[in-house]
This record gives sequence, C-alpha cells and structure tokens, in this order.
Amino acid sequence: MNIETTSRGATWLAALTDGAAPLTGYPPSVQVVDGALADQRCRYVAVLPDAANAWPRARTGEIGVIEGWELARAVHEVIDADRAAPKRAIVAVVDVTSQAYGRREEAFGIHEALAGAAGAYAQARLAGHPVIALIVGKAMSGAYLAHGYQANRIIALNDAGVMVHAMGKAAAARVTMRSVEDLERLAAEVPPMAYDISSYATLGLLWQLLDVDSADRPCAVDLADARHALIVALDDIRADPSPDLRSRLGGPNRGASSLVREKLLAQW
Repeated sequence: MNIETTSRGATWLAALTDGAAPLTGYPPSVQVVDGALADQRCRYVAVLPDAANAWPRARTGEIGVIEGWELARAVHEVIDADRAAPKRAIVAVVDVTSQAYGRREEAFGIHEALAGAAGAYAQARLAGHPVIALIVGKAMSGAYLAHGYQANRIIALNDAGVMVHAMGKAAAARVTMRSVEDLERLAAEVPPMAYDISSYATLGLLWQLLDVDSADRPCAVDLADARHALIVALDDIRADPSPDLRSRLGGPNRGASSLVREKLLAQW
C-alpha cells in the first residue's frame, strides 16, 4: 500500500521554524520544535504521517494512542519547565485526518490518550501559556479535539483543502444513513454540517481566517502573513487576562449557544 508521508503539517512546521531540527525522543509522527515567536520562546508541535508507524491505523496523519500521549508529554514539559519562568507560547500546527480507529486502539485506551492531550493543552492555557492553533489542512474528529481545539486562539488558512468536521463524509453518510450527495446538499443549508472552513468560521470558533496564495507550498509572503497572524494572536492573548474560551461565542451561528449560557448563568 502506498502511504503518503508528506503533509501540509510537515511543510508549515518546517517553514515556521526555519527548518530547525525537531527534538529527539519523540516518535516520527509527533514533531516538537523549540523556536521563537516575536523574539519570545515558543514550542511548535505537529502530528505528521509516518508510513512506518507500528500502529497501522495511525500512519496517514491520524492521532492514535502513542500520538495522544506524546502530545501530552510535549505540552506538560513546557508547563513543568516554565513554572517559575515566563510562560512560553505553544503553537499547534494542525493537519490531522482523524483519531486512529481500530480494535487495538480501543483496547489500549485511545480515549484516555486523546483526553490526556486535550487536557494538557487546557492545563497549559489555564496556567498562562498562550496556546495558538494554526489549521493548515484537515482538523477532523477526535484528533482536532486532542490537538488544537483547546487553544486560546485558532487561526485557519482560507483554502479549500482546510476542513473541520466531526467525521469524514463517507463515515457521516453511513452514520446518518444518507448518501454523500444528500449530506452535501444539507451542508449548503446547515453550516455545522459543512466541511469548508468558511462555514466553520460562521460558528465563531476561529479567531482569524488567513488568506494565502498556496497552502501546499507557502511562498515568502504566505509565511510572513502567517507569522504576523501568530504574533498578533500572541499579543491579543497577552492583553487578555482571561484564559477561558468565552470569545468563541460571538459567531453569527452561535446565537442559541450564547442564549443558553445566559439562561444557565441567570439560574445559577
């Protein structure tokens, strides 16, 4: 089986870190690079395809048992190291196809591994680390929840290849007992069911939708714009003392969510 081992995640991680070597001790599917952002210390983290992954279900950019725990380790290292130091930023470069589905994954507790990764990012954010997610490709299913969704600010490239959803179209069609064509027709009317990043942006979860000339092969201008967006996001987080995610409720299609929260707050 021919497995693609390159990815947008790998391309953008290398570009943002000027090709710096990743830290040793991590598996090939999880690359961690310590660099800088706006002349401040920053840790960049990405999950990449690994054709030689010992877990076959996690060879094309999925997050499996090992990836979940290694992401958690990468984040907890930062939390522990900076307890008595300025809190460095963490940038999650997101291009993940899904969580790894399989009997072995279920048996070895993939739910705990992914929860560990999500929890680590949340702990970092609550401890004062600016956490920024840059979605450069797919952000699908539980993989996105484990890697990127807990960020203070989420930036996504405005490109047709950037998708966010709970599951792939074929899987969603099976679960809902509809055809893929039916789902695509519904997606045109119901933004939460759509896969395109423009529809996702209407939910209020994105901090910025970033235009680029090429998401696959970023030019110097694309890279400069992405770095600028990350720096502005970092400044925005530093200026906002609240580490929670309430800023995500302002989207045009989140009115009901905001109303429910207001009612609950009034009652409690």
